[in-house]
Amino acid sequence: MISTVVWGTGNVGRAAIRAVEAHPALKLAHVLVHDPGKVGRDAGDLAGTGRDLGVAATDDIDAVLATAPGAVVYAASGDIRPDEALADIARAVRTGAVVVTPALYALYDQRSAPPELREPVLAAVADGGGSLFVSGVDPGWGNDVLPLMISGLGSTVDAIRCQEIFDYSTYDQPDAVRDLIGMGHPMEYEPLMLAASVPTMVWGGQLRLMARALGVELDDIRETMARRPLETTVTTRTMGVFEAGTQGAVRFEVQGIVEGEPRIVIEHVTRIHPSCAPDWPSPPDGAGAHRVIIEGRPRIEVTVEATDEDENRSAGGNATAVGRLVNAIDWLVDAEPGLYDALDVPLRPAAGRLGRKQP
Repeated sequence: MISTVVWGTGNVGRAAIRAVEAHPALKLAHVLVHDPGKVGRDAGDLAGTGRDLGVAATDDIDAVLATAPGAVVYAASGDIRPDEALADIARAVRTGAVVVTPALYALYDQRSAPPELREPVLAAVADGGGSLFVSGVDPGWGNDVLPLMISGLGSTVDAIRCQEIFDYSTYDQPDAVRDLIGMGHPMEYEPLMLAASVPTMVWGGQLRLMARALGVELDDIRETMARRPLETTVTTRTMGVFEAGTQGAVRFEVQGIVEGEPRIVIEHVTRIHPSCAPDWPSPPDGAGAHRVIIEGRPRIEVTVEATDEDENRSAGGNATAVGRLVNAIDWLVDAEPGLYDALDVPLRPAAGRLGRKQP
């Protein structure tokens, strides 16, 4: 059994605790929290399993890492604290642990990551013998292993389009939805996530990963961006009120240009309410989905919908990202120390988990 730490118990951390507990090769050893109010609470309580797991949360990072865990699931956010997240991750790798995380977008395609991110991790690997794998859902499996696998079913491929189409009122992370993406802010507000070049910073690595796997060179990466205001004030179940005239929908593309044409495209269509931008693509049931479209012969379209935590679609997406990471831990433990990406780490069947009771 691989002694495993879950670091952070927010939207991703809750799912990580459940995934580690369900995995036959992993043992949940410690849970690290930042909120003093969570210290001492049982991991099962924090993860909503309905039963105690016998692991009390702690905020003593030094004591936990001193136990030399086999693996760390780093579930703390890196969106607004990238420097702190990088320092935490390098610290865990330096203990010799396998670390998996969705926190640092630039390391999804570690080969093209800037030196100031890549070199501290490589130094930690050299010092301690640990490993790091960074991935998620989108960016993540929704625009790396899934489209690449589906592309292998075609005779010819003209273009690949990966779509995330979501009602973000189901995504219970107000700082990200309201401030980073701009939902509910006046249209003159300039959200950080939508600023020029930021989508490329986040999703460009996924385009490079796909291009590398497909054996093509990208001439360029381009962005398109469109925003729409809400026509009426709406009240959402989890995120509260969004006023008429404020941003209610966003649509953008990050395009991988091959021989002058956008051949590999990552598209996001994000709403805070289904009434906004009804002419834009919608998910099958209005809540949210990830879709891959292979234009070619044959034309192939695959839509993935995941739900968790009382049928919440955003929680389902988080759970699939966690599954991709947690289910890679035993493979990474057997591999050589290093810095890995999605083309290195296989997506494997759920061996030993068919019919297993979920926590």
